[in-house]
Amino acid sequence: MEIDFKNIKVIGFDADDTLWVNETYFRETEEKFAELLEGYETKNTIDQELFKMEMKNLELYGYGIKGFMLSMIESALELSNQKVSHGVLVEILNLGKQMIDHPVELLDGVEEVLEQLKTKYRLIVLTKGDLLDQERKLEKSGLSKFFSHVEVLSDKKEANYKSLLSHLEIDINEFLMVGNSLKSDVIPLISIGAKAVHVPFHTTWVHEMVSDEEEKQNGHLKLASIRDLMKYLN
Repeated sequence: MEIDFKNIKVIGFDADDTLWVNETYFRETEEKFAELLEGYETKNTIDQELFKMEMKNLELYGYGIKGFMLSMIESALELSNQKVSHGVLVEILNLGKQMIDHPVELLDGVEEVLEQLKTKYRLIVLTKGDLLDQERKLEKSGLSKFFSHVEVLSDKKEANYKSLLSHLEIDINEFLMVGNSLKSDVIPLISIGAKAVHVPFHTTWVHEMVSDEEEKQNGHLKLASIRDLMKYLN
């Protein structure tokens, strides 16, 4: 299906795993968390229970590392029947702090593409997560100079996008979203009449996965690399 981008004036970019590496660090921390609790349960059970805890706490804490840290602590207490040591809890906190302090690793081609797009389009960031953490990562990334607006959303559903685009006075027909998540960055935009480009990351959080039927939804462009965006926009 050929998609016409000639009317696009504003491009929104997701941040985590679209501009820089993120999910990889969560997977690495989950591995370390399972090792800390291997005396209480199998790795498979630990992984499953941690995910359940994250989903239970999502409405309370939202997305991001801090909520993940709290879910790890609560899971450790439950999996150990409240017997987990003070030392292990301290190590879990340190795992979270290491994630927050981790250097920002830009994905290949990101800076080059933004440099080329900035003269022709209005560029904005639309991301989920903890406000302070996302602001910190954007500053560390050195990409702030490319964006006229940065928005950290509590969620990325149709209503969130509609409200924000209206607030920013962006015509839906002139808006393109670029992101790694079909669930958060593509399907909601297609549903409200905007355009979207899917640039998959090599790993996806279970919560962001969609069914095969949803993945086949027409109306979006799938690219192997963000560099390929330039073939369609210039």
